[in-house]
Amino acid sequence: MPLPTDRTALDLLDAHLEALQDALWEGMDLPSAQEPDRIAAAGGGELVGWALEQLRHIPSEPRHAYVRQVSDLLTEFRSRRCPWNAAALRLLDNAYPFVATGPRRCEAWAHDVRAVLHRSVPDPRGWVRLDGDRHNDARDIVPAYPFDPPDAAELPGRLYPLEAEAAVAALAIMTEQWRLEPAPVRSRPDRDAVLADARTLLDRYGPTARYWTNATAAASDPSPDFIAAGLQSTESQCSFLTSEYLNGLDLFGGLGLIVVSDEEVGVFWSILAY
Repeated sequence: MPLPTDRTALDLLDAHLEALQDALWEGMDLPSAQEPDRIAAAGGGELVGWALEQLRHIPSEPRHAYVRQVSDLLTEFRSRRCPWNAAALRLLDNAYPFVATGPRRCEAWAHDVRAVLHRSVPDPRGWVRLDGDRHNDARDIVPAYPFDPPDAAELPGRLYPLEAEAAVAALAIMTEQWRLEPAPVRSRPDRDAVLADARTLLDRYGPTARYWTNATAAASDPSPDFIAAGLQSTESQCSFLTSEYLNGLDLFGGLGLIVVSDEEVGVFWSILAY
């Protein structure tokens, strides 16, 4: 998946739409009205031109409709940007996920995983992150919220290795809604499409990538049948999540998948909260 030649404009537009969406949701000052002109001057090709034209024609009132249409535009823009984004949004955007990738900089990859969990590094390709807690004020108390990851020296010891196909299955069942899931992946008519999206996400990291999970099913078998078990029946170590009770939300479980390649580390987490 090569980087686009017009990445600067794409990154600027993504950041602008996200900042506009967040400001509208949180009642903050809107980003500069001149930003679309700066983005247009950076080029970006047909996709950037299309998105800017759509943005210009969204009425700013009523505000609730403006928020919804800006959010829809951001999702559509990200989906059109690359197949990886589209697969991530189809697969996990409706759950309580954390999906983020960072650069591989250290031989001891746990340091890079911690950097991703602390949001201290950007996606190397500028692709989508799913992180509803990035602006959560709970991070004032727990900086990596909803995570409280162990030290880098301890982190690998709390994970279990996975074979590639088991990693695909683990990612696929993250589409389920924990205890409220009415239709697990194993019985869905779109099961093959869900698995195809999961493979698209993991293909990003290349054929030599290695996989780890906190699912205890992998403690004795690197190829557990996650699809048959489903998310509801998959036990996991929850020691990566904070035990702090913040903003009325209790976090008490989470299935995680960590991917390590020579160039990147990916973190995928489905979080169970009450």
